[in-house]
Amino acid sequence: MHEEIIKIKNKQDFLSFLNMFIKDFKNNKDSWGNSTVDTFLEGMESWIDDMEGYYINMNLPVPENIDWKVFADILYASKMYE
Repeated sequence: MHEEIIKIKNKQDFLSFLNMFIKDFKNNKDSWGNSTVDTFLEGMESWIDDMEGYYINMNLPVPENIDWKVFADILYASKMYE
């Protein structure tokens, strides 16, 4: 799945990845360490807190200018959007 993340350049690419991500969860739920909404969100929180270290350790550029408000809008809207 990591190969697909590298390919993301636009909204459609992200939607394709998200679709594959959902299918992976449905088909491989037992392999997910965070298989409930609360543990998934806690994992997300922890990773975001430590994410600079991931990029540094992988010799990748640390992302800058992330629009955190849009990401928060996506999460919040997903709470009720069908």
